[in-house]
This record gives sequence, C-alpha cells and structure tokens, in this order.
Amino acid sequence: MKNKIKVVGLGPGNLDFVTGAGIKAIKNCEIVIGGKRHLEEVNDLLDNQERFFLGKLELFKSFITDNIGKKITIVVSGDTGYYSLLTYLRNNFSEELFEVIPGISSFQYLFSRITMTWEKYSLHSVHGRETNYIEALEKSEAGIVLLTDSENNPIEISRKLIENNIKNIEVIVGERLSYENEIITRFLLEDYKNYEKEYSMNVTILRKV
Repeated sequence: MKNKIKVVGLGPGNLDFVTGAGIKAIKNCEIVIGGKRHLEEVNDLLDNQERFFLGKLELFKSFITDNIGKKITIVVSGDTGYYSLLTYLRNNFSEELFEVIPGISSFQYLFSRITMTWEKYSLHSVHGRETNYIEALEKSEAGIVLLTDSENNPIEISRKLIENNIKNIEVIVGERLSYENEIITRFLLEDYKNYEKEYSMNVTILRKV
C-alpha cells in the first residue's frame, strides 16, 4: 500500500517530546485525525491539512474507510502500545494499513524526571477501569505504576492502601507532565492526608521503600 495510515504517539503532551518521525508524519499528511486537545497540541505543525475530530467511533471508522489511500495521520496521546486507539484500529481494519510511530509514555517521562529506572515495576491502569492494584503491589518487586482518573486518584488510592494495612510505600505523583506547569509530588503513604487536593491528569508511582 502506497500511503499507510500513520498512528503517531504524542508522548506526555509537550511537542518537545514527540519523535522526529512523528513530527514528519504530522507535517506531511493530507488529513490529521485526533481528539480536540490532541489537535490543539499539534496546531503549530499543521498547514492546510484537513482536520477530523475524534468523536463517535462509527463515524471515525466510516471516515477512515472513505479516505483510505490519502495521506492520513492519527495522533493519539502517550504510548501507542498501551490502552491506545490502536487496539480499535486493529480490530476494525487490516493491520497492514497502518504504520505506528510510538511516543514517549507518561510513565517513562515521570521516571526520567525522578532519575529512576522502571524495569522492576509493573504497569497498570485505573483510568476508567477496575484494577486490583493492592494485589499487584504486593506481588511486585519494586512497586507499581498507575494511570489514574478523577475517581481513582492518588488520595483515594492511598486511603485504600492504608485501609488494607499496606506500609513502607512512597507515593510519587506526576501532574501535567512535560508542560511548564508540571508538578511532581512525593510523600510517604502514611502522610497522605497532608497532601489532599484535587490532582489533575496524572501518573502515580507506588514505590516500595
């Protein structure tokens, strides 16, 4: 196929952390597809490309079908390989249609900011889904990483850990990662009440100490 559909991971958000291959795919496409926030992020890379905002997946599927053969780039947040739109694309189209250009994941970025490696951590998500993170933490060697949401936030997670008699944990929360207003907060689990606030979109590391 001459023009494969590019699926580009935007990384944690700031364009400084999009790969060179990803930037090239965005600049050179005829059609760019993404959520409203994603297209706002890449606006400076765009010229006269047609823009399609992600909404209902059936409309998205029809749009892709109607425009196969054109130079299409789909931008997605974070890592293309983890809870990504790529799963939907693979389930609805031939995988041969796509070229995937991964981005830096938010948890990779957070570990880099605290100068730590993450090979001994397990990765989980409570973003819109249920995960037994207490069991995962107990089984882990060094700790776990959680992608969170407003309900499963760092304070609620800390409270549940305390209720289950979990001890010797450092909680590391990265908010607005890669942006100028980035915040990284670190506290011992037993001190979590001193850090109660509304956390914006974040990644949380539970590190065994």
